[in-house]
Amino acid sequence: MNAIQHLLLPKTSDIGFPVQRLLPATEVQSVGPFVFFDHMGPARFAREGTAGDVRPHPHIGLATVTYLYSGAMMHRDSLGYVQRIEPGAINLMAAGRGIVHSERVPADVRADQVAVRGIQIWLALPAEREEMEPAFHHYPAERLPAIAFRGVSLQLLIGAAFGLRSPVVAYSPTFQADVKLAEGGALALPPDYPERGVYLTEGQLTVEDEPLATGQLAVLKPGRTVRLEARTPVRLMLLGGAPLDGKRFIYWNFVARTRERIEAAKADWAEGRFTPVPGETEFIPAPWR
Repeated sequence: MNAIQHLLLPKTSDIGFPVQRLLPATEVQSVGPFVFFDHMGPARFAREGTAGDVRPHPHIGLATVTYLYSGAMMHRDSLGYVQRIEPGAINLMAAGRGIVHSERVPADVRADQVAVRGIQIWLALPAEREEMEPAFHHYPAERLPAIAFRGVSLQLLIGAAFGLRSPVVAYSPTFQADVKLAEGGALALPPDYPERGVYLTEGQLTVEDEPLATGQLAVLKPGRTVRLEARTPVRLMLLGGAPLDGKRFIYWNFVARTRERIEAAKADWAEGRFTPVPGETEFIPAPWR
């Protein structure tokens, strides 16, 4: 029986390094609160210059989550936080009413020619949190719960699943997990959340005997346990949660329930009303001017 409701293919873009974008898609705007899903890299950057750096830019109405497989990035934001992001850690920034941040490639990563590779997602904040005060949270890898059994290694990044609960702040019912399966390993994904997705980072996987190709995101049908089986060693990302509490408009780096709120954020950025990032002099210009 077909377990896949939608099969999403990546769209390639370049934001200073290669990105495979899965959400939003024509078929599906969101999976649970996840409204944006990028697989970044792998990319190595010149020892000199700023290739790969993402200059200061604004967000509203969402929480960004950065999770690296390799390399490192340096986060700076308008709240004054400066944080190096290492593989396996969770960097969560809740934009709320508005925040500005940059992400840059550290000098040692450039010098050693380490490939930067990871996942960046946006979670739409629920209506009652959309205008919250902005916040920043960082969780090193050792704080995230993990289990291992019969060819399965799973680290829970956000939310509650598989009998685990992550310490990472969650603003709505959701889960995200980084999973490794040995060849022949299998994992049963229970129907704990009405919306669920499986993203294959590497390897060969079947979803109830349907093949899933590397770089594809399978949005699953609700209400049933789904068996995932590895044909080779694989790495995958599980995600999902409760449906959004209403439609969201997405424009550039802004997420909101109304077009009017998007327009207000556009005007605020164009007129320099967002709080700047301390120590940063660059910024990404408003693309609509």
